[in-house]
Amino acid sequence: MTSTHGPLLYEGKAKRIYASSNEAEVLVEYKNDATAFNAQKRAQLEDKGRLNCQISACLFELLEREGIPTHYCGLKSEHWMVVQRVKVIPIEVVLRNVATGSLCRQTPISQGTALDPALLDLYYKDDDLGDPLLTESRLFLLDLVSPESRQEIETLARRVNAVLTPFFFGLNLQLVDFKLELGRNAVGELLVADEISPDTCRLWDMNSLDEKERILDKDRFRQDLGGVIEAYGEVCKRVQGATPKPRNYG
Repeated sequence: MTSTHGPLLYEGKAKRIYASSNEAEVLVEYKNDATAFNAQKRAQLEDKGRLNCQISACLFELLEREGIPTHYCGLKSEHWMVVQRVKVIPIEVVLRNVATGSLCRQTPISQGTALDPALLDLYYKDDDLGDPLLTESRLFLLDLVSPESRQEIETLARRVNAVLTPFFFGLNLQLVDFKLELGRNAVGELLVADEISPDTCRLWDMNSLDEKERILDKDRFRQDLGGVIEAYGEVCKRVQGATPKPRNYG
């Protein structure tokens, strides 16, 4: 392989990041850890890491084919990925196509309300603070991004939504909402980073009318519904059935 395993640089809730022999790249190991409620709820779910890695690889390559820049380089193994080294912007970008979750708890908007255009929310990426929602004023007060970067972030996020929403629809999956993490590479290019998986997307099975059975994402873990790995496996099967086999990097 072009990239070989180096020392551990960072360990998050769902992934470990390792240095690479290529300074412009890092290696990402997808873990089987499941967390919710800012890691207050934890579990080990066998095969979760592999499934999220495979789903993410297929979706990163889908975005790439549509001209959307990502940090993805290729797979090293079934649960290891090689990506560009990026400086992560400390903002979580959330796109909401359908009202659910915190939006319905915090506003009078009814569960299941379609949002067109999609609602874009920005959150300050800080576990100790509970990842608070950012107003535009707070965003600039904290000097997290310039006004130009803020617009660039929204444009890129909406491009991702414009690709993923019809793709999932074609798989009989409704992309309810999702979060993105973005970063800049060594030359300053804004890239989609982290992962795109049932850990970061709410996906409802359009073949099911049952409000709980239709959930094929991390909400199964949050809500103690069971069948988390089966749900992730179903998403993986549908995504892999509609995309080329992800490339190996080397």
